Amino acid sequence: MNYEENARIINDDIFDLVNSCFDLEKSSRNNEGRVNFFDTYKNYFVLTDDGSYSIKSKEINHKVETLHTSTGAISESFEKFIKPMKFNYDENIAILDICAGLGYNSSAAIADFITNSSNSNLTIDMVEISHATLACGLLVPSPVKEHDITKKAIERELIAQNYAGLNLEKTEIPENIDINVYIEDARQTVQRLKDNTYDAIFLDPFSQNMAPELFSLEFFKEFRRVIKDDGIVATYTSSAPVRDAFIEAGFYIGLGPIFGRKQGGTLASPNPLMLETSLPKNDEIRIALSDVGIPFRDPGLNNSSDYILEQRTEERHNARHNTKISSAVKTPIFLACEMDDEKLKRRVERNLAKMNIPSTTSDEAHYIVECEKNYHEKQDSENNSRNRILNMKKRLKIVKMGDYVKT
Repeated sequence: MNYEENARIINDDIFDLVNSCFDLEKSSRNNEGRVNFFDTYKNYFVLTDDGSYSIKSKEINHKVETLHTSTGAISESFEKFIKPMKFNYDENIAILDICAGLGYNSSAAIADFITNSSNSNLTIDMVEISHATLACGLLVPSPVKEHDITKKAIERELIAQNYAGLNLEKTEIPENIDINVYIEDARQTVQRLKDNTYDAIFLDPFSQNMAPELFSLEFFKEFRRVIKDDGIVATYTSSAPVRDAFIEAGFYIGLGPIFGRKQGGTLASPNPLMLETSLPKNDEIRIALSDVGIPFRDPGLNNSSDYILEQRTEERHNARHNTKISSAVKTPIFLACEMDDEKLKRRVERNLAKMNIPSTTSDEAHYIVECEKNYHEKQDSENNSRNRILNMKKRLKIVKMGDYVKT
């Protein structure tokens, strides 16, 4: 199985049906297959609460999910990827949309741009590895009228790549909007992009376990190169390795909106002033101190998902009790805390002892998490999640090396 086959996540049956539909369109030059597809195979699509449609995934760990939250597919695009942005609509705007899928995130960006801009231009570079997934964007009913603009761009590229055969989309792309569609591995695309180009990057893979290569430290270093100094990366995940990878790649990080999930996503920017809300305190502590924060690594930007996952598992194992506190029972969050549960306390303090931390209330414990005393939900240029996390990492190393001296 090639990388494209392994990376696409839409349901196997609809994948085959979509490919057959467009093969027939090319050979017969008949538009009926595409026009009637949604009504014929509606059971493969999922109606979400805001009236927009998502698609069923292939079976993953014996479960079939959807590509979007049931709370609302298009609403998720506006809430998680548009509202956190701080676009200056008096200037031209450039957006990189990674894992563009059905085109909802780009369509939300177009809608927001048309509403707020006057004389500026919008450029969107959409990246999606699966022809069939993009083609599904042509088949679903448009949740907002701007999706018809996105459909035109998708159709144009699918025809250019000999996947689709007919120009059926009637909506024209406005002259001040330029949409480029790349149907390939995003890791290869991003390496060809110019420095300091994008005001926003939308990062929307299905999951980190399905596509760790799109959440790796090396991939984020490319983001740091191509994003503007005031740009913002938005992603739905609250994952510790993803957040730590952003920090190691040179970003400041903050809490993204909560929509359709219990936890907020993640925002990242080279400029701390673009991010208003700190990560939760316990998230900062776990990222900084435990093996759960070790990022995905993809040297060369060409490794398989399985290899990246296996290497991270091995790195976590090697780091545990050596350079990182064990993530078992969320040990680091109990630093500087009194514990009433004696059984849990024994487990926690066994883990801490292996890192030269005598107890949860020892001087060493207080020293490591001292910066969290100044925690504020609202971030600024000095007191922010990135700086606190880096501070705790440094102090843990001092304690583990035996260099801590009580003052």
